[in-house]
Amino acid sequence: MTIETATATIDPKEAAHFGAMAADWWDPNGSSAMLHKLNPVRLRYIRAAIDRHWPGSEQAFRPLGGKRALDVGCGAGLLAEPLARLGAAVTGLDAAPENIAAAQAHAQGQHLTIDYRATPVEDMADSGYDLVTSMEVIEHVADPATFIAALAAKLAPDGMMILSTPNRTPLSRLAMITIGESVGGIPKGTHDWHKFITPEELTALLEQAGLEVTDSIGLSFDPGRGFTLSANTAINYLLTARHKS
Repeated sequence: MTIETATATIDPKEAAHFGAMAADWWDPNGSSAMLHKLNPVRLRYIRAAIDRHWPGSEQAFRPLGGKRALDVGCGAGLLAEPLARLGAAVTGLDAAPENIAAAQAHAQGQHLTIDYRATPVEDMADSGYDLVTSMEVIEHVADPATFIAALAAKLAPDGMMILSTPNRTPLSRLAMITIGESVGGIPKGTHDWHKFITPEELTALLEQAGLEVTDSIGLSFDPGRGFTLSANTAINYLLTARHKS
């Protein structure tokens, strides 16, 4: 299966880099160790966003029951699997077929049904997803504006989008590249600081695609507690968006 098309924003070099990590994606001490540390904080934010967007489900174990979720840049399923456990019918897309194979094998072992595809989001015929997520992905694509427009096209009229990405600041360069890619558990060559996107830039891209940001928060690192949600967006941040009303 080829992943390069006329419309795809996938960068083949980025896809190859992450595909090479597929074998130990689910090892919390492997090449994706940093993602394992990030995931619980992301999920806390996502659950709070779900409860705000769809009131009345605050105590539910499966608040996404009856809803469709699309996770773009899903890797081997670190986020897709929890979304499925929250009740969603999940579709996961990734540029690397190796990651999709690892995701399918792991989901089968967990008795989860997830529709994994090695397909660019721009090439998907499906749309109308209640929840669209893309975590730590936009900084790896070739054309961020086209990528955001494609995500927006998949979102249901009353749906919600949640994104996370590193900010482009001197602190993020220090934390994620200088330190992170040497001793911090991030594989060398994972990030290009010049492709990092500021919250203001990402907000502008979302607005161009007909969306509005409804919430944002920083993701910080505390030596004692690990990753935490924070008002400080200097390293990384998450945001929630929806179609303009």
